[in-house]
Amino acid sequence: MPAHAQTSTAAVVTAGRRLLEEHGTDALTMRDVAAAVGVRPPSLYKRVRSRADLLRLILENVTDELTAVTDAAANSGNPTADLRSLLTAYRDFAHANPVAYALMNAPQAIPGATARSERSSATLLRLVTELAGPQHALPAARTIVAWASGFITMELAKAFRLGGDLEQAWNFGLNRVLNAIQCAND
Repeated sequence: MPAHAQTSTAAVVTAGRRLLEEHGTDALTMRDVAAAVGVRPPSLYKRVRSRADLLRLILENVTDELTAVTDAAANSGNPTADLRSLLTAYRDFAHANPVAYALMNAPQAIPGATARSERSSATLLRLVTELAGPQHALPAARTIVAWASGFITMELAKAFRLGGDLEQAWNFGLNRVLNAIQCAND
């Protein structure tokens, strides 16, 4: 296969992310990514130093995309409605990108990965501060993220085995968590 003279880091990350979703983290190889962008494997190393570096770049890309999606969802000016929309967008993103979502929740598995949590959490923290007050903002944010992440992780793993409507369960839980957070400011 003749190698194209050029590719870009963005193209490598895009191809890596697509392959990650198709085959899983353990099956992601530099050889497959090189083939996907039309270069020979040695040429790929001009763009990324290693598989770990590629995973780090993919994680940064995923985090940036999720941040943009959740920030855009929180735009009504009503903190309760915006938090509900943000969490729904978070859940939708996880369903559309289940492998990347799992990778985001285990950044320690990628050498050199650092969470971009400050920027990615800014809108969530702002909304929770409005609802729970500044003294309760961090515990409230952790509570809602833990609940949503746990629900989504179980949902993606098909671990809810007792039947019932998962959408109804999501809304029930979300309503309860939002009510609890709002009560923290009373």
